[in-house]
Amino acid sequence: MSVRLSRLCAAVSPFVLVAMSAQAQDVVLPEVVVSAPSPIQRPGTATPGDTLQGTLPVVTDQFATVTVIPNEQLRRNGGATLGDLLFDKPGITGSSFAPGASSRPIIRGLDVNRVRIQENGIGANGASDLGEDHFVPVDPLTADRVEVIRGPATLRYGSQAIGGVVETFNNRIPTTIPWRGFSAEFRGGMSSADKGYDGATLLDAGAGNFAVHADAFGRTTQDYRVPHYPYLTTPDAADLPNATQPGAFNGRQPSSASLSRGGSVGGSYIFNEGYLGLAVIQNSATYHIPGAEPESNNTRIDARQTKVLTKGEWRAPTEAIDALRFWGGFTDYKHNELGLADQSDLTSDGVRQTFTNKEQEGRIEAQLAPFNLRFAALTTAIGIQGGYQKLDAPSPDGIGLWDPNNNSRIAGYMFNEFKFSQSTKAQIAGRVEQVNLSGIGREFDAGGLIASTAVSPRYTPKSASIGLIQDLPLDLVGSITAQYVERAPKPAELFSGGGHDATVTFDKGNPNLGIEAAQSLEVGLRRAKGPFRFEATAYVTKFKGFIYRRLTGNTCDDAGVCGAGAGELNEAIYSQADALFRGAEFQSQWDIAPLGSGVFGIENQFDVVRATFSDGSNVPRIPPVRLGGGVYWRDANWFARVKLLHAFAQNNVAAMETTTPGYEDLRAEVSYTWKRDKPALDELSEVTVGINGTNLLNQDIRNSAAYNKDEVLMPGAGVRVFATVKY
Repeated sequence: MSVRLSRLCAAVSPFVLVAMSAQAQDVVLPEVVVSAPSPIQRPGTATPGDTLQGTLPVVTDQFATVTVIPNEQLRRNGGATLGDLLFDKPGITGSSFAPGASSRPIIRGLDVNRVRIQENGIGANGASDLGEDHFVPVDPLTADRVEVIRGPATLRYGSQAIGGVVETFNNRIPTTIPWRGFSAEFRGGMSSADKGYDGATLLDAGAGNFAVHADAFGRTTQDYRVPHYPYLTTPDAADLPNATQPGAFNGRQPSSASLSRGGSVGGSYIFNEGYLGLAVIQNSATYHIPGAEPESNNTRIDARQTKVLTKGEWRAPTEAIDALRFWGGFTDYKHNELGLADQSDLTSDGVRQTFTNKEQEGRIEAQLAPFNLRFAALTTAIGIQGGYQKLDAPSPDGIGLWDPNNNSRIAGYMFNEFKFSQSTKAQIAGRVEQVNLSGIGREFDAGGLIASTAVSPRYTPKSASIGLIQDLPLDLVGSITAQYVERAPKPAELFSGGGHDATVTFDKGNPNLGIEAAQSLEVGLRRAKGPFRFEATAYVTKFKGFIYRRLTGNTCDDAGVCGAGAGELNEAIYSQADALFRGAEFQSQWDIAPLGSGVFGIENQFDVVRATFSDGSNVPRIPPVRLGGGVYWRDANWFARVKLLHAFAQNNVAAMETTTPGYEDLRAEVSYTWKRDKPALDELSEVTVGINGTNLLNQDIRNSAAYNKDEVLMPGAGVRVFATVKY
C-alpha cells in the first residue's frame, strides 16, 4: 500500500460516518471492558472482555484515550518488550536502546520518569526508569492483556505517570477458578531476524475456594540482522579497538544478543464477595548493549528481580461501601553492568557498575455506594497509596552513578463520577502526595568532583482533573478533560554524579530541582459500534519546570573531569525549563464488504507530537510524525493483514542531537484460530497458529527517540512463526 493511499484513507475516513450508519446491518461487537483506568468500577466488571479477532478495540466509556492490546493481538505481535509491543501504536513508541531486550514505552514524547509501568496494579519497580539501557521486568510473553492509560485516571497511580500508565494483566494472582478445575496454555514462537526462540507454559487449577497458578517462560536471541552497517561514524580503531569496522560487518547489529527467563507461582482464596491472593515472581535477563563504545567494551547487563505481589477485593462490605480493594508489592532488584576495564585486555572483564533497587508499594481503595444527588448519581472512590525505595549504584572503577539514597511517599486521592444521564457523565478527581528523599548531592567543576553533601529534599505535589463524556448521534462519543499535575523529581535527577557506561554518559544531577508542573487539555471523538470504528484525539500540555537530561557537548572521564575532548563519556546535566507539548492521534478500521466467508476492510492511523521549550528550541528525543494504513480480511477462524507505516524525517531536534531520516515499515500477518465451543475434560479448547513479518522492505529504521540511534538500527526484514495451544 503506497503512502499516497495511506494519506487518502486518513483524509476520507472521517467523512464516511453518515454513509456507514445507513449501511446494511451493523457488525455486532462485544463490549471492551477496560480493567485498569477507572477506579469507579462496579463489582464484576474487572474481568476484561474478548474482542473479535483483529477488531480495533475502541474504548468509549473513559475520559481519555485508552489503548488496549487484547490477548490474541499479544500472541500475534510477539514483541519481546513492552516498547517493542507498542512501538507502532498511535501516540506510542519505544526507547529501543537495545531492541528485543531493553525498550520502554514512550507516550506522546514522554518516558522514564513520566510513564509508569506496572503489573496487576503494582509498579514494575526495576531500574528501567533509571537508565534507558535497563530492561523492564515485565515480559509480554506471559501477559493476557495490556492497557495504556492516559489522562485523569493516571492520578490513581501517582504523579510519576504524567505521560501515562502501561498496565499488564495476567493470572498470576487468580481471581476465578477454572471451570474444568484445571487449564493449561502453551505459547511459543521462532523469529528469523535474530534466530530467536521463545516459549511459555501457563497452568491454572482450583477447587472449592482455592485457585493456584504457575507459569514459566524463556526467550533467546542472537545478534539480529540489519540492512546495512549500523554505525554512521566509523569507530576509530585506536580508541575502540574491538568495535566492528565496515570491512568486518557480517550483516548483523553487533552486540545485540539476549537471553531472558522467569516464572511465577501464586494462589488465591476466592469467596462469593471477593478474593485474596499472593504471587511470587522471578525475572532475569542477560543481554548485550549495542553501539560502538559498548561493543568495544563488551558491555552487557546481567539482571535479576524477585517480586512478591498481593491483591484482594471485598465486595459490598457495608451499605455505604460497594467494595474495598488493595494491592501490595515487595521488590528486590539487582543488575550488574559487565564489561572490559581495559579494551586491549580481554582478561579485565568484570563488573563496571551495579544497580540495586529494594522497593515496597501498597494501595488501598474504597468504592462508595452510588448516591442520588437528584441531578446526578454520584459514585466516589477514595484511596491511599504509599511506598518506600532504597537505591544504590556502586562501581569498582571509582565513584558510582550515585551514593545510597532512599525515598518515601504517601498519597491520598479521590475520584467523583457524576452520571447525569445514560448519555452524559463527568468526573472530578484530585490527589495530594508527600515525597521525602534522602541522599548525597554531588558538585563538580571542570576538574571533577569537589563536594558531596547530604541533602533531604521534600516535596508536596498536588494534582486535579475534570472530565466530561457525552454520547452523540451516529454512535459517536465525545470527551474533554483538563488536568493539572505536579511531579516531584526522582532520585536519579537529584543525586546522579557519575559515569554510566552503557549509555556512554557522565550524568550530573541537581539536588535543587523543583517540582515539575503540567497543565493539560485533551479532546476526543470515538466510535466503537458498526462497520466503521475510529478514535481521534488532540491534546496540549504546558510544562512549568520540565526536567530533562541536557547534553552539553563536553565529554568527561570516569572521575568527572569534563571539557572538550576530556574523555569518552558525554556530559549530561539534569536541567529544568518550561516546555509545550501538543499533538494529535487518529486510528480507524472500516469493514468495507463481505468477501467469501469473511469480511474485507481497510484501516489507517496517524500521530504527531511537537515539543518545544519556551525559547523556541526543541525538546530532545521526540518521535516523528507517522502515517499508516493497510487492508485486512477475517472470518470466524482466519485473520490476515498487510499494513504500511511511514515515519517522516525528524528534523526538529535539540542541541547536540542529529536529525533522523524517515522510513517505511511494511508488516504482514496471517493466523488461524480453532476453538471448541464446549470442550470435554480431556479435549483441547483452542489452537492458534500464524506467521507475521516486520520491516519487509528491509529498510534502515532509526528511532529518533533512542539515545544511540546513530549506532543502532532496528531489526531488518524478518518473519516470526508462532503457536498457542489451550487446554
